[in-house]
Amino acid sequence: MFGRRKKKEAEDDRPGFFEDAETDAEAGDADADYEDDYDAVTEVDGGPYDADDLESGADLTVGEVGTRLDLGSVLVPMPQGAQLQVEMAPDGSPQAVHLVTQHGRITVAAYAAPKSPGQWREVAGDLAESLRNDNATVSVESGPWGREVFAVTPNADLRFIGVDGYRWMVRCVVAGPSGGNTADSELVATARAILRDTVVKRGNEPNPVRTPLPVVLPEALAQQLAAAHQQQLAQQQGAAPQQGAAPQQPAPAGPQGEQQAPPAEAPAQPQQRRGESGSAMQQLGR
Repeated sequence: MFGRRKKKEAEDDRPGFFEDAETDAEAGDADADYEDDYDAVTEVDGGPYDADDLESGADLTVGEVGTRLDLGSVLVPMPQGAQLQVEMAPDGSPQAVHLVTQHGRITVAAYAAPKSPGQWREVAGDLAESLRNDNATVSVESGPWGREVFAVTPNADLRFIGVDGYRWMVRCVVAGPSGGNTADSELVATARAILRDTVVKRGNEPNPVRTPLPVVLPEALAQQLAAAHQQQLAQQQGAAPQQGAAPQQPAPAGPQGEQQAPPAEAPAQPQQRRGESGSAMQQLGR
């Protein structure tokens, strides 16, 4: 499978300290959506790639069709015309970076996984169950890397694409308007092209399976977000003394209170992180 570490490095040669806890093997999902046919992987021309499998010394930010954005655990190609939304935790650390295109939003994240494949199958089953509990209409489709979970919700059509690698799993969340997230749509074609050119830097840290691998923002983007945050605080402090004198017109904000950062080569929008608990639809950025 693409993205899997070359087998020239035998598992027995790897230090036991860095081995992740193995999951209990197969999930016994009796749902008819989860037949083995959905796990068939077609011939995919490209990645996701393991950074350790690429040529030593290569510039990982240089992708096959453009520049990859280095986010620490993943390097993600930037589609032309896309903007960034950075989702922040309450402590101010970055938790997810969303690529916002003219067709919809694409989020690529990497997670710790066992050496053997199969984590995406289990995660897909959990996602489908959670989405159905939220009254979404859920189906499973077969894509280039196997099963894809597709859900129709009142707010958006959602597609979850997963790829198992060596001690990592990549999950791509694709969110688009009703009818705009079908398998033959421009949005899904863009998401799959991004996955084919994504690079995963797993690292050697021993993380429990399903733990999100850390997101590290490029220095220029981190400085841009810090400046936007300081500007927002200054505006709030300046408006406070005037609240008793006259009502203030609220500053425009994006969906869910997202604040626009100053224009840049790749404009970024900081977004407050949701809580760690909640349903699948409440945690799409995770």
